[in-house]
Amino acid sequence: MGATGITGRLKAFGAFWYDFVIGDDWLVAAGVVIGLAGTYGLNKAGLTAWWLAPLLIAILLPVSLGRAASGSLLPRRTPEPRTPQAAPRTPPAN
Repeated sequence: MGATGITGRLKAFGAFWYDFVIGDDWLVAAGVVIGLAGTYGLNKAGLTAWWLAPLLIAILLPVSLGRAASGSLLPRRTPEPRTPQAAPRTPPAN
């Protein structure tokens, strides 16, 4: 196996994890990271931190669903230029 094969596999592996973690909505992924960091910080400070995860879910879920329903998460389609229809190839019968 050459270097190209290993590089291709590493790129595919990275693309899988990016798609798995980030997915369609980067906002939810960022919220999860902020929630985990916040829970860790509150716990290290000696405070109760169980309430932070449900709070973030209650905020992020409607935001994400609203963005998905509005179509802002869907890829934009640009109309392709239309070409005129080709003339028939068979000559008309006499």
